[in-house]
Amino acid sequence: MKKILLVLTIISGLVLTGCYSSQINMSMGNMRLISSSASPQDVMDFATTTCKSDFYQGASFLSKAGKEYRFKCVKAEENEILTPIPGTMIPAGAPAPISK
Repeated sequence: MKKILLVLTIISGLVLTGCYSSQINMSMGNMRLISSSASPQDVMDFATTTCKSDFYQGASFLSKAGKEYRFKCVKAEENEILTPIPGTMIPAGAPAPISK
């Protein structure tokens, strides 16, 4: 019985993992190239989280080609606007740009 549960747990984990994935293909300065088969909102959330973990305010969408998304990580003092992927939203909690 334990072996059956173990096998079912492994199989269900692999199935869930295979649903979608997001990974950073390139990170150069404040630019990020993300390859993902996830929904656009999940990619936007992933990019925002990734940029915030690198001490930026958030991610600003630049372009999409196939399953590759290009983002620019934005700092608050650069006074740039965060642009979401069309049809998505930037997660709440992203501060507004500081005007100088």
